Amino acid sequence: MSKDNKPTKLKVSPWLIYGGILLIFLAINFVAGGSSWNDPKPISLSNFYKFLDQGEVNKVVFNKSTAEVFLKPEALKEKVHEKVQKDIFDKPNKGPHYTVQTGNSEAFQKRLDEARAAGKINDYDPQPDGIWGELLFTLLPILVLVGLWIFMMRRMSGGGAGGGGGQIFNIGKSKAKLFDEKNDIKVTFKDVAGLEGAKEEIQEIVEFLKTPEKYTSIGGKIPKGALLVGPPGTGKTLLAKAVAGEAKVPFFSLSGSDFVEMFVGVGASRVRDLFKQAKEKAPAIIFIDEIDAVGRARGKNNFSGSNDERENTLNQLLTEMDGFGTNTNVIVLAATNRADVLDKALMRAGRFDRQIYVDLPDIRERREIFEVHLKPLKKSEELDTEFLAKQTPGFSGADIANVCNEAALVAARKDKKMVDKQDFLDAVDRIVGGLEKKNKIVSPEEKRAIAIHEAGHATVSWMLEHAAPLVKVTIVPRGQSLGAAWYLPEERLIVRPDQMLDEMCATMGGRAAEKVIFNRISTGALSDLEKVTKQARAMVTIYGLNEKLGNVTYYDSSGQSEYNFSKPYSEDTARIIDKEISNLIEEQYQRAIALLEENRDKLLKLADILIEKEVIFKDDLEDIFGKRPFDKSDIEVITEA
Repeated sequence: MSKDNKPTKLKVSPWLIYGGILLIFLAINFVAGGSSWNDPKPISLSNFYKFLDQGEVNKVVFNKSTAEVFLKPEALKEKVHEKVQKDIFDKPNKGPHYTVQTGNSEAFQKRLDEARAAGKINDYDPQPDGIWGELLFTLLPILVLVGLWIFMMRRMSGGGAGGGGGQIFNIGKSKAKLFDEKNDIKVTFKDVAGLEGAKEEIQEIVEFLKTPEKYTSIGGKIPKGALLVGPPGTGKTLLAKAVAGEAKVPFFSLSGSDFVEMFVGVGASRVRDLFKQAKEKAPAIIFIDEIDAVGRARGKNNFSGSNDERENTLNQLLTEMDGFGTNTNVIVLAATNRADVLDKALMRAGRFDRQIYVDLPDIRERREIFEVHLKPLKKSEELDTEFLAKQTPGFSGADIANVCNEAALVAARKDKKMVDKQDFLDAVDRIVGGLEKKNKIVSPEEKRAIAIHEAGHATVSWMLEHAAPLVKVTIVPRGQSLGAAWYLPEERLIVRPDQMLDEMCATMGGRAAEKVIFNRISTGALSDLEKVTKQARAMVTIYGLNEKLGNVTYYDSSGQSEYNFSKPYSEDTARIIDKEISNLIEEQYQRAIALLEENRDKLLKLADILIEKEVIFKDDLEDIFGKRPFDKSDIEVITEA
């Protein structure tokens, strides 16, 4: 018995079951084939009578159809019986030695009586036909196969999962995990840093369930559902866990894929059972993570046939959320990062009344998230969370948790007792750029080309107003890149054309530097070309920032255009788009070349320092170029390693 006086469940290894089944089949084969390891040799009835008349038979065991013949020891020594003298272990064969078909059983027994009267046989043993034994041998393999099938079906349907889903006859039951006041849920709203707007809306739902009269007294109605939408890693599931920790009502949690099963109709059955359980414990909350697994928009062209399992599951979900007999005391929370592919019927008011957008954290929220994840770490006292938040623009909550863990691992590898600022900077470099590969063989000529390329990025970005401020430049290979330049971009809510053009020009600075210094280019600018092409295409086709095309966008926020085989513009427009994208990139390339031609000496000096030190920082650029005229006082960058 366990500590909580609950009987411990006996766990049996499946390999023991498979081994037991194999032993059963071997036993059946052994018993059906006889009680001996010896395999008796069949002989004809005439040969048997010949052996019987010669007095070579010791004993016969027979029934209505067959007989087993045991020879006398002295008869086994004869050459005619040499094939049955030894058993499979090469020891003297104790019999039976032969089997024979008796034919007419009365005549066979009469012949045996005569032989025993003449002293030619010692004994015989007539046995009745074993109908139960034959029936057992026939049915036992079938019973074993049925048992094996039931065992496999139980494992396929989720083992001992909650809601009774572990049994083949309960496969249509819900697999949701129930959290209530008896469960030890430690996550609360205090553990969720940032996300103030999302927490406020979610907290209001929890308060409605706790004190509904506060809202119903003035005629308010409980919302049917809330959809958490946002990029991966921003804390959607964490918010749901906080709701489970804060709410004093039953909380059912499951994933969208839990409705999917190999059997037809199981998904809809599980939806019905889930809402049935929730209504019985109402008021209650249901949380469906990754709802796009079942909530994807239903297509007009049903390629998978008229009885699509996923659509049946979605239809049942729609009916349960807002249909006849809907219980208003059940709230559905759901999370997804693909809201554009969800069915419109699922998104309407009355089902998911609220869409709560959980965005990437800003600098203030990142600081709060750092403070949460730094609590379990042994950190140095001078560690500044404000500084860390500024060094991680665009990081999600999951990314920040990864940075903190990676920093602890870096400090441990260096045998430090505490995690300091440099460990966090190394962790950010490790996550963004990849692991350093100092043992990678790079020839001096290639190393100089890489240094010129990276120095080109640094020089152009230093000379442009809207380019992101430089953090550091390295020619140490990381991941798949041979060199890298780190920047600290401003956190803008809107971006203007001159800002995008400056960024494109800085991106083309690497290839432009190769052209200026070597008068030839290389394949090292692949990632730069990919980035700048995406930016130029976005300016032309998405944001309407091109004068030739005008205020037109071909962006489809619903995501349905991905499945279309035709473009939303004509062939002539496609040619204009291609030409304008090419012109934008070429203009910024030539602009970068002109900037580098003016600062050729400084570019070469920066490349020489980079070859010597392998890593340079903002101070090195200030020594060569002087103070950057476009520095903003509210931007802080790394000034030392």
